[in-house]
Amino acid sequence: MMKYELFTEVALAADVPDHNLKKGDIATIVEFLPAGNNPEPGYALEVFNVLGESIDVIMVAESEIEPLQSNEVSHVRVLSEAA
Repeated sequence: MMKYELFTEVALAADVPDHNLKKGDIATIVEFLPAGNNPEPGYALEVFNVLGESIDVIMVAESEIEPLQSNEVSHVRVLSEAA
C-alpha cells in the first residue's frame, strides 16, 4: 500500500551522499516502488533545483523520506559537485 501520493513533495530524512543530497532537501515523488525482495517499499523521487529544473532522479526506501510540515521553511544551498 502506498503511503504517499504521486507528485507529493517530501523531504529527505537522511543525507544521500551518492547524489550530493542532504537531509531536508525537497523532492517530488514520481513513482511508488513495491517492496518485492526489499525489506520495505520505496519511491522514485525527482529532485529539482531552485529554478525548477530537474537535476536528478533517485530511488529511496520509504523510511528515507518524510512529509513536509507547516512549521518548516525552505532553505537554499549550493549543490556541491561530486569529487
